[in-house]
Amino acid sequence: MSLPATASDYRALARRRLPRFLFDYIDGGAGEERTLAANVDDFAGVRIRQRVLVDTSRVDTGAVLLGESCALPLALAPVGLAGMMARRGEARAARVAEEAGVPFTLSTVGVCPLPEVAAARGAPFWFQLYMLRDRGAVEAILDAAWAAGCRTLVFTVDLPLPGPRHRDTRNGLGATGLKASLLRATQVLSRPRWVWDVALRGRPLRFGCLESQLPGARSLDDFKAWVDAQFDPGVTWRDIDWLRARWRGRILLKGILDVDDARAAVNAGVEGIVVSNHGGRQLDSVASGIRALPKIAAAVGDATEILVDGGVRSGTDLFKALARGARGALIGRGWIWALAGAGEAGLRDYLDTVRRELRLTMTLAGVTRTADIDASHLDSD
Repeated sequence: MSLPATASDYRALARRRLPRFLFDYIDGGAGEERTLAANVDDFAGVRIRQRVLVDTSRVDTGAVLLGESCALPLALAPVGLAGMMARRGEARAARVAEEAGVPFTLSTVGVCPLPEVAAARGAPFWFQLYMLRDRGAVEAILDAAWAAGCRTLVFTVDLPLPGPRHRDTRNGLGATGLKASLLRATQVLSRPRWVWDVALRGRPLRFGCLESQLPGARSLDDFKAWVDAQFDPGVTWRDIDWLRARWRGRILLKGILDVDDARAAVNAGVEGIVVSNHGGRQLDSVASGIRALPKIAAAVGDATEILVDGGVRSGTDLFKALARGARGALIGRGWIWALAGAGEAGLRDYLDTVRRELRLTMTLAGVTRTADIDASHLDSD
């Protein structure tokens, strides 16, 4: 027996606790999962320049992200179906994030509705949006998010269609029919603790932000079928103007990997971008976020706020993201593994570990403020 210490440890706990199709949903990627692997491997390949005999008696890990003062240059990324991974998962994660002093982002396809998350967290939280074909539904969702206190909108732009996630086909989540249903049922019955804690005590298991759009939906399958039909490959930069006219707060475009798209985002007047490949879950063989980041930061870093995600697992990774040009980073898999595997206590401990790792890395790199971390703190050899 051992206690969890790293994101990998929490991943192992989540794997043992969740039905296979749910674990694969948060763990897997698109295609042959080359980009999923590159997200982690490319972070591992970045080397830090160690400095000694520098006064680092007062290290400040705080940062300002999208106008918000944060204890870390970090936000919890949107994770769909988080309330299926842990009982009322989104609300619990929002509460822990507030304690840790970092933003929480609620997914459009989260289980907990906006008012429940708002009640769990005293501070404002961020909301992630998918553009749906039904623009009336989008307007209703935006109004509900604003009423819940959200002021930062994370607009995901790299999902015109769902990516080919082959694990979901193999485990029955992405398939239909009796055989797929029996396969999922077998996986559920193999996890009785999850059945009791989440499937029974965690009801209702619905897409909470979409309940008003589908009042007759009786199951997650009903919601999923509607959402899958609503993804809109016809969305263009003109829709950013439409969105801006209906959202009074800050807009962060998530899913930028190309310098030209980053410049277009600046021209569209958004407050920031997330350099992201959707956690390797959309188009396989695209660049990792940490690899694409330096060119994008060089092109538009002075004109907009840049965050990055994909492969961020530790405080050391967070340091590397800042050194490569980001203002901060989003963590997705790390936090949902911790919550699914060890509950609120696990997520609390994981975020504290990230904080301690960042502080140690800053100390041994000879830098005392996150705003001062740059490429000079990396080993160029």
